[in-house]
Amino acid sequence: MLNRKTAPVLVHDTLLLFGATGDLSQRYLFPSLVHLLRDRLLPTDFRLIAIGRQDYDQEGFKSWLREQLPDEATRNREAFNDLLARTRYVAVDLSDSEQMSKLLAEFSDRPCVSYLAIPPHLFTPTCEGLQAAGLLAEPSRLVLEKPIGHDLASSRFINATLRGFLDESRIFRIDHYLGKAPVQNLLALRFGNTLMEAVWHNRWIESVDILVAETAGVDGREGYYAQYGALRDMVQNHMLQLLALIAMEPPGSLDADSLRDEKRKVLRALRPMTPEDVARDSVRGRYQSGVVDGRAVPGFDHPSDCETFVALRARIDNWRWAGVPFRLVTGKRLAQRTTEVVVSFKPVSHWIFDRPPHSGATPNRLLMQLQPEENIELGLMGSLAAPEWSGTELQPLSLDLGMSATPQRRIAYERLLLDAMHGNQALFVTGDEVEAAWSWIDSVSEAWTTAGVHTKSYPAGSWGPAEASDFLPVSVPSTKRPVRKA
Repeated sequence: MLNRKTAPVLVHDTLLLFGATGDLSQRYLFPSLVHLLRDRLLPTDFRLIAIGRQDYDQEGFKSWLREQLPDEATRNREAFNDLLARTRYVAVDLSDSEQMSKLLAEFSDRPCVSYLAIPPHLFTPTCEGLQAAGLLAEPSRLVLEKPIGHDLASSRFINATLRGFLDESRIFRIDHYLGKAPVQNLLALRFGNTLMEAVWHNRWIESVDILVAETAGVDGREGYYAQYGALRDMVQNHMLQLLALIAMEPPGSLDADSLRDEKRKVLRALRPMTPEDVARDSVRGRYQSGVVDGRAVPGFDHPSDCETFVALRARIDNWRWAGVPFRLVTGKRLAQRTTEVVVSFKPVSHWIFDRPPHSGATPNRLLMQLQPEENIELGLMGSLAAPEWSGTELQPLSLDLGMSATPQRRIAYERLLLDAMHGNQALFVTGDEVEAAWSWIDSVSEAWTTAGVHTKSYPAGSWGPAEASDFLPVSVPSTKRPVRKA
C-alpha cells in the first residue's frame, strides 16, 4: 500500500541479529526469515550473523534452533535448512565492546543491517562495539526494538547516543504494530475514501475509543513489567501510534518523512495530564486470580505498584480534534483478545422521526477491528416504515465490511525486516516521535505520583476494574462491563 518511490536502491544482504537466543527472535524473527527465504524475497547472497550470550558452537546453535522451531523445521524444511546454511553464530558479551569489535570485524566486508533485539541498557556498548568493528559505517543501518528508554530523559539520552554513531536516516526504531496490515489499512480507510475524510474532525465526531485487550498475562516477563507496567509497555508505543494514525492530518504523500511528520505533530499536541485531572481521566488496575478461557489463572503478585491495566482519556489540542476525547484502554488477562478502534459520531442536528425519540436514537459509529480478525462495521439508522403506521420508526442497522480471510498476509516482522533491508523507513518511528510520546507518558506517570493514584484490583477474565467501566467502548456489551459497588 505504501509508496516506495523514494526508497533507496541499495538492498543490504547481511543481517546481524543481536539477541538471537531471546524470546523475540525465537517467536518472530527466525520464523519471518524462514518465510522470506521460502518466498525468495531476500537477496541471493543473504547471510545471517546470529549473536547471543550462550556459548554454542556452530552445530550446537543450529541444533538448538531446530529444537525451538520444530514447526518451521518440518513445514518449511527446505527454507529452514537454507537459513541454517546461511547462518553463522557468534557468542559475545554485549557489555564488552572491545571483545565485540574483535569478533565481529570480519563481517564488515559488506554494508549490513544490525538488529538490536536486546534491552535498552545494552544499546550504547553494542553500538560502540559495532562502530569499532566498522559495522556502522555508511551505508550500514541500525534497527532497534522497543522500549527506547524508560522515560523522556532516558529516551533523549539513547537517541543522542545513537546519533553520535550514525545519522537519523539510517536508524530504524521498530513498533511492530505499524507493520500489521490492518493497521496500515487505517490509512487506506481514512485517506482513500471521500466519505471518511469529509467527517473526520470535531464537527462530526463525538469521541474515539482505542482498545487493546489481551487474555495473556505477564508470565515470564514479571521483572520487565514491574519496571514498565501497561502505561510504558503498551500505551507509550502501540496505542499512541494508533492514535497518531487516526488523528494525523493528511500527508502530502506516503513517503516516510511526510507520514512521520504528521504523526509527530499529533503526539506533540497531546494535552499533558495534570494531578487535578488524573483521577477523573485515568484508571490503573492489576489483575488478581480468575478464569480466562475456561482456565484458572493466578494473579500478578509483585511488591511494586505497577499496573497491568490502564484506561486514559486523552485530548489533542489542535483545530481538528479540540473537544474530542480519545479513550485509551489496554490490559492483561481481560475477557477477550481484541484490538479495535471505535469512532462515535455526533447525533443528527434535527430529529424528524416519531420513534425512537431523539434521546433514544443510536449515534452512527464506525468500528474498526484490527485483531484477532480484521473487520469494519458501520452502524447506521434505518427505517421500519409500514403502510399502517402513521410515522416512521428507525432502528439501528449494521453495515458489515468484514475482510476476507482468503488473502495470506505477512506477519508484521516479515514486512519490517524487508523494509530495513531495503532502507524504507515509512513504518518505523523517528526519535522525535519517541520523545514526544514519552513526554506525554511522563505527564501521566508524574500526575499519578502527585495525586496518589494507585492500582485497583480486577479479576482475571473480566474487563478490568469497576472504575474503568465508563472508559470502555460501546463494543463491550453493557452486560459484561464491570459494575461499580454502591
